[in-house]
Amino acid sequence: MPAFSRIECRRGDLTRERADAIVNAASPALRGGGGVDGAIHRAAGPELLAELIARYPKGCAVGEACPTGAHGLNARMIIHTPGPIWRWGGAGEAEALAACHRSSIVAAGKAGCRSIAFPAISCGVYGYPPDRAAPLAVRAVGEALEDWPELQARFVLFSEPLRELFQAALDQARGA
Repeated sequence: MPAFSRIECRRGDLTRERADAIVNAASPALRGGGGVDGAIHRAAGPELLAELIARYPKGCAVGEACPTGAHGLNARMIIHTPGPIWRWGGAGEAEALAACHRSSIVAAGKAGCRSIAFPAISCGVYGYPPDRAAPLAVRAVGEALEDWPELQARFVLFSEPLRELFQAALDQARGA
């Protein structure tokens, strides 16, 4: 089965998603924050922050994946990946954003996950333009899934316009 056929896009609340792995668009410090990161920390509970402090005292580099338990979420694990801050496209943002998606797929695959749910990494307070992020994210996930045939991926997006952007990128990747 081609990898793009194992990706879907839906509108929803990532903190309520049932998946083996949920991806957190984290800050490099891994200490919680706003947007998706703050919502995941609130839903998972204080044990998440305690685990992050113990396991990753120096945080996590942009583009890397740092897994933890899921605590209060409907998942087996949370994969924290700091995305790039948008600096008008000239500071390696595209490569860093693709790395976030690839490293998250690898972490989920190595953990034996069968499903992974992504937010729109860096598209909130980090300012990455969603129309640029969507095709890049879909392509990176599709390429990374080639090495993990048992893994299904989905983008869980908080607004319908954002879901439509990611769906259009997925349709284009599928050649539809």
